Amino acid sequence: MLDRRSFLALPLLATLAPRARADDAAWAALARGGHVALMRHALTVPGTGDPPGFRLEDCATQRNLSEEGRRQAARLGAAFRARNVRVSRVLSSQWCRCLDTAAAMGLGPVETAPAALNSFFAGQGDREAATAALRALLAGLPPDGPAAVLVTHQVNVTALTGVFPAMGETLVLRLDGERFPVVGGIAAP
Repeated sequence: MLDRRSFLALPLLATLAPRARADDAAWAALARGGHVALMRHALTVPGTGDPPGFRLEDCATQRNLSEEGRRQAARLGAAFRARNVRVSRVLSSQWCRCLDTAAAMGLGPVETAPAALNSFFAGQGDREAATAALRALLAGLPPDGPAAVLVTHQVNVTALTGVFPAMGETLVLRLDGERFPVVGGIAAP
């Protein structure tokens, strides 16, 4: 017999079960290869965008990862290793919150891909040019190789996929010629 607390928990469990299955399918796709993990940077200190006068070369002028964001990124990296997902490359925006996310994951050397992954939020760049560069980057990845991990910003992910990811959320895209369908998502750990 269900007590009141169990009855109240049923809706929550019903929403978690489909998400867990979706995460499992996304992890399985990454492990097979031929897919890419497109991630919004991990959790930051409160706010959106960057303070006025920020500079890419000076992390102290930017909105950066919170301590929880650093832990979140480390947990995601550990999940890649626990699921035996081979990673061919780790690419990042030049923003410190993205570079720090990529480094904290510990999946390999971090390369920057400014044309494809840098933010264009609030007129800081050209949306169409950045999205075209991201498409070109994806098209250049081997369609049958290990997963690549790309760490970027919400606007970049949304422009390519139409999905508005939470901080630390990862979308898994299939490398399919010049199309990159979203096959699943992985919630921020």
